[in-house]
Amino acid sequence: MIGLDTNILVRYLTQDDSTQSPKAREIIERRLTEENPGFISIVAMVETVWVLERAYELTTHEIVGAVERMLQTDVLVVESEQEVFTAMIALKEGQGSFADAVIAALGARRGCSCTLTFDRKALRLTGFEIP
Repeated sequence: MIGLDTNILVRYLTQDDSTQSPKAREIIERRLTEENPGFISIVAMVETVWVLERAYELTTHEIVGAVERMLQTDVLVVESEQEVFTAMIALKEGQGSFADAVIAALGARRGCSCTLTFDRKALRLTGFEIP
């Protein structure tokens, strides 16, 4: 397994750099295999969504599509895949940010009765409460 940093994922998804994007494509489409897949940590996934949203100003629909492609790609292993999927659905349905949804899903998986927050927007997601 080979770990993939956020910048590899962003360059692959955006194809916006004449030097790095072809290298990212080569890695993901040719170097990685089901026997030797790429690993996407939860941190890299959350960072990737943040960069696509903030720096590239992609729409929610475009970001959801990118996350779906990463989840469905046979040569990628996504850490906490179920929680990433849950967060993608929350984003798609306009319930809250991807990062907040990941935080709530990971807490729920670990048995948290709730996640405390001062973020009023996060309250749209199941599992958050204001202290």
